[in-house]
Amino acid sequence: MSDADGPEKPVDATPPEELSDTQDSETERAAQEIPPSIPLRVQNLEKHFGGITAVDGASFEVESGSLTGLIGPNGAGKSTTFNCITGVHEPDGGTVTFQGEDITGRSPPEIATRGLVRTFQIARELEEMTVLENMMLAPQDQIGEKLYNAVLPGLRDDVIEQEIELREAVWEMLELFEIDHLAEEEAGNLSGGQRKLLELARALMVDPEMLLLDEPFAGVNPTLEEKLLDRIHDLTEQGYTFLLVEHDMDLIMENCEHVIVMHQGTVLAEGTPAEIKDDDRVVEAYLGGEV
Repeated sequence: MSDADGPEKPVDATPPEELSDTQDSETERAAQEIPPSIPLRVQNLEKHFGGITAVDGASFEVESGSLTGLIGPNGAGKSTTFNCITGVHEPDGGTVTFQGEDITGRSPPEIATRGLVRTFQIARELEEMTVLENMMLAPQDQIGEKLYNAVLPGLRDDVIEQEIELREAVWEMLELFEIDHLAEEEAGNLSGGQRKLLELARALMVDPEMLLLDEPFAGVNPTLEEKLLDRIHDLTEQGYTFLLVEHDMDLIMENCEHVIVMHQGTVLAEGTPAEIKDDDRVVEAYLGGEV
């Protein structure tokens, strides 16, 4: 090459596997920079279904011990965001970090094991099993789940002891949610509100650090709604962290200290309920011009 052609551009000879290692290290460093007060961070999350973009670069954080609301009109991407966070869907872009660890694309059981648990808009109990049996199945890594543990003489006593302790914990949880009188009732016979109480009680049996609730009050009568809200507030005071999707605007504004608004797959605004009510973008896009 002549001088007229200018200096040759340096060639990056880094092997692809080393580039991958470098990217992984950068991801780990970014995760480590997240303070413990931020258990959940979502960055530039994307999810596409064919030619439809359901989530388009959504980014937000949830503070520890908070009750945070996630709102938006139908089709805003709220449930898809929940699904991407909890492993139901694999994101097409972006990252989800929980307690300093990148959990993007991990399976729902892996994510739940790390302490991030969700409920669904339509409760998913085992309808032909009793309330008590549904609760007993919730905790993970039970010794008796493996058949040989239940029959081997050296482990059988451990299985029995663990089951006694678990049953006591289940009864305490049922009493906390005031559904202990339904313990022997088949889950399929419960009302919608009772199912929501059971689902939240069952989620807590996993001993989570954070719960994502997808419209937990849908189809719930006012009396059970108040009872469910009381339990959520009690748990928040105990240090649990909640991210709540709900269409009832008044409920969110009256109960959440921080609100995230999604619109067309991205985060339109976030702040305190008062700030959200005064945000003209929210009024126009979500509330139809009226708060």
